[in-house]
Amino acid sequence: MIVLMLCFLANINLGSVAIPISEVFGSLFGTSENYIIQHFRLPKAITAVLVGSGLGVSGLLMQTLFRNPLAGPFVLGISSGASLGVALIILGSGVFGGALSSILISKWSIVIAASLGSFLVLLAVLTVSSKVRDTMAILIIGLMFGSITAAVVSVLSYFSSAEQLQQYIFWGFGSLGNLSWSELSVFFGIYLLGIVLTTFSIKALNTLLLGENYAKSLGLNIKQSRLIIIIATSLLAGTITAFAGPIAFIGLAIPHITRQLFNTSNHKTLLPAVFLIGAIVMLICDSIAQLPTSDYTLPINAITSLIGAPVVVWLLVRQRKMVF
Repeated sequence: MIVLMLCFLANINLGSVAIPISEVFGSLFGTSENYIIQHFRLPKAITAVLVGSGLGVSGLLMQTLFRNPLAGPFVLGISSGASLGVALIILGSGVFGGALSSILISKWSIVIAASLGSFLVLLAVLTVSSKVRDTMAILIIGLMFGSITAAVVSVLSYFSSAEQLQQYIFWGFGSLGNLSWSELSVFFGIYLLGIVLTTFSIKALNTLLLGENYAKSLGLNIKQSRLIIIIATSLLAGTITAFAGPIAFIGLAIPHITRQLFNTSNHKTLLPAVFLIGAIVMLICDSIAQLPTSDYTLPINAITSLIGAPVVVWLLVRQRKMVF
Protein backbone atom coordinates (compact mmCIF):
# COMPACT_ATOMS: atom_id res chain seq x y z
CA MET A 1 0.00 0.00 0.00
CA ILE A 2 2.87 2.39 0.83
CA VAL A 3 4.59 1.63 -2.50
CA LEU A 4 1.27 2.17 -4.30
CA MET A 5 0.79 5.58 -2.64
CA LEU A 6 4.35 6.64 -3.51
CA CYS A 7 3.92 5.54 -7.14
CA PHE A 8 0.57 7.37 -7.29
CA LEU A 9 2.12 10.63 -6.06
CA ALA A 10 5.14 10.22 -8.38
CA ASN A 11 2.82 9.64 -11.35
CA ILE A 12 0.98 12.91 -10.65
CA ASN A 13 4.24 14.77 -9.99
CA LEU A 14 6.03 13.66 -13.20
CA GLY A 15 5.20 14.83 -16.69
CA SER A 16 6.03 17.41 -19.34
CA VAL A 17 5.63 20.07 -16.64
CA ALA A 18 7.22 19.31 -13.25
CA ILE A 19 4.83 20.10 -10.37
CA PRO A 20 6.20 20.47 -6.81
CA ILE A 21 5.09 17.70 -4.44
CA SER A 22 3.66 20.33 -2.05
CA GLU A 23 1.33 21.51 -4.80
CA VAL A 24 0.34 17.89 -5.51
CA PHE A 25 -0.67 17.41 -1.86
CA GLY A 26 -2.48 20.75 -1.90
CA SER A 27 -4.57 19.76 -4.93
CA LEU A 28 -5.33 16.30 -3.51
CA PHE A 29 -6.51 17.65 -0.13
CA GLY A 30 -8.31 20.72 -1.49
CA THR A 31 -6.06 23.42 -0.01
CA SER A 32 -5.03 24.65 -3.48
CA GLU A 33 -6.19 24.28 -7.08
CA ASN A 34 -4.10 23.15 -10.04
CA TYR A 35 -5.93 22.66 -13.32
CA ILE A 36 -3.36 20.23 -14.77
CA ILE A 37 -3.54 17.96 -11.69
CA GLN A 38 -7.32 18.02 -11.22
CA HIS A 39 -8.35 17.58 -14.85
CA PHE A 40 -5.48 15.60 -16.40
CA ARG A 41 -3.00 13.92 -14.08
CA LEU A 42 -5.30 12.83 -11.24
CA PRO A 43 -7.88 11.17 -13.56
CA LYS A 44 -5.00 9.52 -15.46
CA ALA A 45 -3.39 8.18 -12.27
CA ILE A 46 -6.75 6.79 -11.05
CA THR A 47 -7.30 5.21 -14.49
CA ALA A 48 -3.85 3.57 -14.25
CA VAL A 49 -4.78 2.07 -10.84
CA LEU A 50 -8.10 0.74 -12.16
CA VAL A 51 -6.58 -0.64 -15.38
CA GLY A 52 -3.58 -2.30 -13.70
CA SER A 53 -5.55 -3.87 -10.86
CA GLY A 54 -8.48 -4.88 -13.07
CA LEU A 55 -6.34 -6.59 -15.72
CA GLY A 56 -4.22 -8.29 -13.05
CA VAL A 57 -7.29 -9.66 -11.27
CA SER A 58 -9.02 -10.80 -14.49
CA GLY A 59 -5.80 -12.52 -15.62
CA LEU A 60 -5.64 -14.36 -12.29
CA LEU A 61 -9.27 -15.48 -12.71
CA MET A 62 -8.65 -16.90 -16.18
CA GLN A 63 -5.42 -18.67 -15.20
CA THR A 64 -7.16 -20.33 -12.26
CA LEU A 65 -10.35 -21.21 -14.16
CA PHE A 66 -8.48 -22.83 -17.07
CA ARG A 67 -5.50 -23.96 -14.94
CA ASN A 68 -3.31 -22.60 -17.71
CA PRO A 69 -0.36 -20.25 -17.02
CA LEU A 70 -0.68 -18.77 -20.54
CA ALA A 71 -4.31 -17.71 -20.08
CA GLY A 72 -4.94 -13.97 -19.85
CA PRO A 73 -7.97 -11.69 -19.48
CA PHE A 74 -8.56 -11.64 -23.25
CA VAL A 75 -8.60 -15.40 -23.98
CA LEU A 76 -12.41 -15.40 -24.18
CA GLY A 77 -12.28 -13.08 -27.20
CA ILE A 78 -13.43 -10.06 -25.18
CA SER A 79 -10.67 -7.79 -26.48
CA SER A 80 -11.26 -8.99 -30.04
CA GLY A 81 -14.97 -8.21 -29.69
CA ALA A 82 -14.16 -4.70 -28.45
CA SER A 83 -11.70 -4.24 -31.33
CA LEU A 84 -14.38 -5.31 -33.81
CA GLY A 85 -16.86 -2.79 -32.36
CA VAL A 86 -14.32 0.02 -32.65
CA ALA A 87 -13.29 -1.13 -36.14
CA LEU A 88 -16.93 -0.95 -37.31
CA ILE A 89 -17.07 2.67 -36.14
CA ILE A 90 -13.64 3.87 -37.33
CA LEU A 91 -13.02 1.66 -40.37
CA GLY A 92 -16.66 1.10 -41.32
CA SER A 93 -16.76 4.15 -43.58
CA GLY A 94 -14.71 2.23 -46.15
CA VAL A 95 -17.61 -0.22 -46.44
CA PHE A 96 -20.69 1.71 -45.25
CA GLY A 97 -19.85 5.21 -46.50
CA GLY A 98 -17.87 8.13 -45.06
CA ALA A 99 -20.86 10.30 -44.09
CA LEU A 100 -22.25 7.69 -41.68
CA SER A 101 -18.86 7.07 -40.05
CA SER A 102 -18.05 10.76 -39.57
CA ILE A 103 -21.36 11.24 -37.72
CA LEU A 104 -20.77 8.21 -35.48
CA ILE A 105 -17.12 8.79 -34.46
CA SER A 106 -16.87 10.34 -30.98
CA LYS A 107 -15.35 9.33 -27.63
CA TRP A 108 -18.59 7.90 -26.22
CA SER A 109 -19.53 6.16 -29.49
CA ILE A 110 -16.17 4.34 -29.47
CA VAL A 111 -16.66 3.34 -25.81
CA ILE A 112 -20.20 2.10 -26.50
CA ALA A 113 -19.09 0.24 -29.65
CA ALA A 114 -16.24 -1.46 -27.77
CA SER A 115 -18.59 -2.38 -24.90
CA LEU A 116 -21.22 -3.80 -27.27
CA GLY A 117 -18.56 -5.79 -29.13
CA SER A 118 -17.25 -7.25 -25.87
CA PHE A 119 -20.78 -8.01 -24.66
CA LEU A 120 -21.83 -9.78 -27.86
CA VAL A 121 -18.72 -11.99 -27.81
CA LEU A 122 -19.34 -12.70 -24.10
CA LEU A 123 -22.97 -13.59 -24.85
CA ALA A 124 -21.85 -16.00 -27.57
CA VAL A 125 -19.25 -17.60 -25.28
CA LEU A 126 -21.77 -17.95 -22.42
CA THR A 127 -24.38 -19.46 -24.75
CA VAL A 128 -21.91 -22.06 -25.98
CA SER A 129 -20.42 -22.68 -22.51
CA SER A 130 -23.86 -23.54 -21.10
CA LYS A 131 -23.88 -26.52 -23.47
CA VAL A 132 -20.27 -27.56 -22.88
CA ARG A 133 -19.07 -29.45 -19.82
CA ASP A 134 -15.33 -29.19 -20.40
CA THR A 135 -13.76 -25.91 -19.25
CA MET A 136 -10.89 -26.24 -21.75
CA ALA A 137 -13.46 -26.33 -24.56
CA ILE A 138 -14.60 -22.83 -23.49
CA LEU A 139 -10.98 -21.63 -23.81
CA ILE A 140 -10.78 -22.97 -27.37
CA ILE A 141 -14.19 -21.50 -28.23
CA GLY A 142 -13.05 -18.08 -26.93
CA LEU A 143 -9.92 -18.24 -29.09
CA MET A 144 -12.02 -19.18 -32.15
CA PHE A 145 -14.35 -16.22 -31.59
CA GLY A 146 -11.21 -14.06 -31.37
CA SER A 147 -10.03 -15.42 -34.72
CA ILE A 148 -13.41 -14.70 -36.36
CA THR A 149 -13.50 -11.09 -35.13
CA ALA A 150 -9.86 -10.56 -36.18
CA ALA A 151 -10.76 -11.79 -39.67
CA VAL A 152 -13.65 -9.29 -39.93
CA VAL A 153 -11.34 -6.46 -38.75
CA SER A 154 -8.85 -7.47 -41.46
CA VAL A 155 -11.56 -7.18 -44.14
CA LEU A 156 -12.61 -3.75 -42.84
CA SER A 157 -8.94 -2.65 -42.78
CA TYR A 158 -8.49 -3.68 -46.41
CA PHE A 159 -11.24 -1.28 -47.55
CA SER A 160 -10.19 1.61 -45.28
CA SER A 161 -8.10 4.69 -45.97
CA ALA A 162 -4.64 5.33 -44.46
CA GLU A 163 -6.11 7.98 -42.13
CA GLN A 164 -8.75 5.60 -40.76
CA LEU A 165 -6.16 2.84 -40.29
CA GLN A 166 -3.92 5.26 -38.39
CA GLN A 167 -6.79 6.26 -36.10
CA TYR A 168 -7.61 2.60 -35.40
CA ILE A 169 -3.93 1.73 -34.78
CA PHE A 170 -3.63 4.65 -32.32
CA TRP A 171 -6.65 3.30 -30.42
CA GLY A 172 -4.92 -0.10 -30.33
CA PHE A 173 -1.87 1.45 -28.63
CA GLY A 174 -3.96 2.03 -25.51
CA SER A 175 -4.25 5.28 -23.58
CA LEU A 176 -4.83 6.18 -19.93
CA GLY A 177 -5.08 9.96 -20.29
CA ASN A 178 -8.26 10.54 -22.27
CA LEU A 179 -10.92 10.07 -19.58
CA SER A 180 -12.97 12.88 -18.05
CA TRP A 181 -14.40 12.63 -14.54
CA SER A 182 -17.85 11.65 -15.90
CA GLU A 183 -16.34 8.84 -18.02
CA LEU A 184 -14.19 7.75 -15.08
CA SER A 185 -17.24 7.48 -12.81
CA VAL A 186 -19.00 5.14 -15.30
CA PHE A 187 -15.78 3.13 -15.65
CA PHE A 188 -15.40 2.83 -11.87
CA GLY A 189 -19.01 1.69 -11.36
CA ILE A 190 -18.68 -1.27 -13.75
CA TYR A 191 -15.16 -2.04 -12.48
CA LEU A 192 -16.44 -2.17 -8.88
CA LEU A 193 -19.14 -4.68 -9.84
CA GLY A 194 -16.47 -6.94 -11.38
CA ILE A 195 -14.29 -6.70 -8.24
CA VAL A 196 -17.27 -7.53 -5.97
CA LEU A 197 -18.10 -10.65 -8.04
CA THR A 198 -14.43 -11.67 -7.87
CA THR A 199 -14.35 -11.28 -4.08
CA PHE A 200 -17.35 -13.60 -3.73
CA SER A 201 -15.52 -16.18 -5.90
CA ILE A 202 -12.39 -16.58 -3.70
CA LYS A 203 -13.54 -19.86 -2.15
CA ALA A 204 -14.52 -21.28 -5.56
CA LEU A 205 -11.17 -20.23 -7.05
CA ASN A 206 -9.23 -22.02 -4.30
CA THR A 207 -11.37 -25.13 -4.78
CA LEU A 208 -10.87 -25.11 -8.58
CA LEU A 209 -7.10 -25.33 -8.07
CA LEU A 210 -7.65 -28.94 -6.98
CA GLY A 211 -9.35 -29.85 -10.26
CA GLU A 212 -13.00 -29.88 -11.33
CA ASN A 213 -13.72 -33.46 -10.21
CA TYR A 214 -12.37 -32.82 -6.72
CA ALA A 215 -14.21 -29.47 -6.60
CA LYS A 216 -17.48 -31.27 -7.39
CA SER A 217 -16.83 -33.77 -4.58
CA LEU A 218 -16.49 -30.80 -2.20
CA GLY A 219 -19.93 -29.61 -3.25
CA LEU A 220 -18.93 -26.75 -5.57
CA ASN A 221 -21.44 -25.86 -8.26
CA ILE A 222 -19.03 -25.82 -11.21
CA LYS A 223 -21.39 -24.26 -13.77
CA GLN A 224 -22.50 -21.45 -11.46
CA SER A 225 -18.95 -20.66 -10.30
CA ARG A 226 -17.65 -20.75 -13.86
CA LEU A 227 -20.41 -18.36 -14.98
CA ILE A 228 -19.65 -15.86 -12.19
CA ILE A 229 -15.90 -15.96 -12.92
CA ILE A 230 -16.45 -15.43 -16.66
CA ILE A 231 -18.87 -12.53 -16.05
CA ALA A 232 -16.45 -10.90 -13.56
CA THR A 233 -13.58 -11.19 -16.05
CA SER A 234 -15.72 -9.83 -18.87
CA LEU A 235 -16.85 -6.84 -16.80
CA LEU A 236 -13.26 -5.98 -15.86
CA ALA A 237 -11.47 -6.72 -19.14
CA GLY A 238 -14.31 -5.49 -21.38
CA THR A 239 -14.71 -2.17 -19.55
CA ILE A 240 -10.95 -1.55 -19.46
CA THR A 241 -10.65 -2.24 -23.21
CA ALA A 242 -13.64 0.02 -23.93
CA PHE A 243 -12.26 2.99 -21.98
CA ALA A 244 -8.47 2.56 -22.25
CA GLY A 245 -7.95 0.35 -25.28
CA PRO A 246 -6.38 -3.13 -25.38
CA ILE A 247 -3.55 -2.96 -22.79
CA ALA A 248 -1.01 -5.75 -23.34
CA PHE A 249 1.07 -7.85 -20.93
CA ILE A 250 -0.41 -6.76 -17.56
CA GLY A 251 -3.18 -9.37 -17.34
CA LEU A 252 -0.90 -12.25 -18.32
CA ALA A 253 2.21 -11.36 -16.30
CA ILE A 254 1.04 -9.74 -13.04
CA PRO A 255 -0.39 -13.01 -11.58
CA HIS A 256 2.96 -14.74 -12.31
CA ILE A 257 4.98 -11.90 -10.75
CA THR A 258 2.74 -12.06 -7.66
CA ARG A 259 3.05 -15.85 -7.31
CA GLN A 260 6.84 -15.61 -7.53
CA LEU A 261 7.02 -12.84 -4.92
CA PHE A 262 4.56 -14.38 -2.43
CA ASN A 263 5.14 -18.09 -3.21
CA THR A 264 1.49 -19.04 -2.67
CA SER A 265 -1.55 -20.14 -4.66
CA ASN A 266 -4.09 -19.15 -1.98
CA HIS A 267 -6.43 -16.58 -3.51
CA LYS A 268 -7.07 -14.92 -0.14
CA THR A 269 -3.47 -13.69 -0.43
CA LEU A 270 -3.13 -13.63 -4.24
CA LEU A 271 -6.20 -11.51 -5.00
CA PRO A 272 -5.29 -8.40 -2.94
CA ALA A 273 -1.60 -8.84 -3.87
CA VAL A 274 -2.41 -8.98 -7.61
CA PHE A 275 -4.65 -5.93 -7.16
CA LEU A 276 -1.83 -3.90 -5.57
CA ILE A 277 1.03 -5.09 -7.80
CA GLY A 278 -1.03 -4.59 -10.97
CA ALA A 279 -1.80 -1.01 -9.95
CA ILE A 280 1.86 -0.33 -9.00
CA VAL A 281 3.27 -1.74 -12.26
CA MET A 282 0.74 0.23 -14.34
CA LEU A 283 1.60 3.49 -12.53
CA ILE A 284 5.34 2.89 -13.05
CA CYS A 285 4.83 2.09 -16.77
CA ASP A 286 2.67 5.19 -17.22
CA SER A 287 5.26 7.39 -15.48
CA ILE A 288 7.94 6.08 -17.87
CA ALA A 289 5.63 6.49 -20.90
CA GLN A 290 5.13 10.17 -20.05
CA LEU A 291 8.87 10.82 -20.66
CA PRO A 292 9.21 13.37 -17.80
CA THR A 293 10.30 16.90 -18.86
CA SER A 294 9.49 15.97 -22.47
CA ASP A 295 6.44 16.87 -24.58
CA TYR A 296 6.30 13.33 -25.99
CA THR A 297 4.23 10.43 -24.63
CA LEU A 298 5.05 6.87 -25.66
CA PRO A 299 2.31 4.24 -26.28
CA ILE A 300 1.50 2.59 -22.96
CA ASN A 301 1.31 -0.85 -24.62
CA ALA A 302 4.95 -0.63 -25.70
CA ILE A 303 6.12 0.30 -22.19
CA THR A 304 4.15 -2.45 -20.39
CA SER A 305 5.74 -5.13 -22.56
CA LEU A 306 9.27 -3.67 -22.74
CA ILE A 307 9.50 -3.14 -18.98
CA GLY A 308 7.42 -6.06 -17.75
CA ALA A 309 8.53 -9.01 -19.88
CA PRO A 310 12.22 -8.94 -18.75
CA VAL A 311 11.07 -8.73 -15.12
CA VAL A 312 8.99 -11.91 -15.51
CA VAL A 313 11.88 -13.71 -17.26
CA TRP A 314 14.27 -12.68 -14.46
CA LEU A 315 11.87 -13.84 -11.73
CA LEU A 316 11.32 -17.23 -13.39
CA VAL A 317 15.06 -17.77 -13.93
CA ARG A 318 15.82 -16.82 -10.34
CA GLN A 319 13.11 -19.08 -8.88
CA ARG A 320 13.94 -21.87 -11.41
CA LYS A 321 10.39 -23.17 -11.23
CA MET A 322 6.94 -21.74 -11.70
CA VAL A 323 4.52 -21.46 -8.77
CA PHE A 324 1.05 -22.36 -10.00
